Amino acid sequence: MTGTTQTTDPAPDRVGRTHRFRRLTGTGLIAALVAVVATTVAAALARTAGVDFAIPDGGETIPLSGFAVVTCFFSLVGVLIAAALLRWSIRPARRFLWTAVTLTAISLVPPFLAGAALATAVTLAGLHLVAAAVMIPALTRTLRSPS
Repeated sequence: MTGTTQTTDPAPDRVGRTHRFRRLTGTGLIAALVAVVATTVAAALARTAGVDFAIPDGGETIPLSGFAVVTCFFSLVGVLIAAALLRWSIRPARRFLWTAVTLTAISLVPPFLAGAALATAVTLAGLHLVAAAVMIPALTRTLRSPS
């Protein structure tokens, strides 16, 4: 009587997870770069059109580099959230989509509470949507793909 013994090797699962994580990280970094460029260009165009981006409390104007830095920071936070959901969620794409859309909706409120001119507040909210329009689909699509 011959019998075969099958052993379950956890390595293939770990390799698949590592591959998905690397792909998510790569996609996230590229999407973050695209979001930074898109929001900075949109802010420059808005400034050219007459939006001053003045902050009422300090009387200072938000520089273009400020848009790039903040967009990069929060885009990377989005990548970290996506990576955490990839690791610990059964449905990472669905959870990320709902989380990202909710956080984006919440981010639309502060520009209107800051006391800036209406054009500035609307433009800032629009810039949040520009970054979200780049990051959310890219990360959600990557989380959905099986490998």
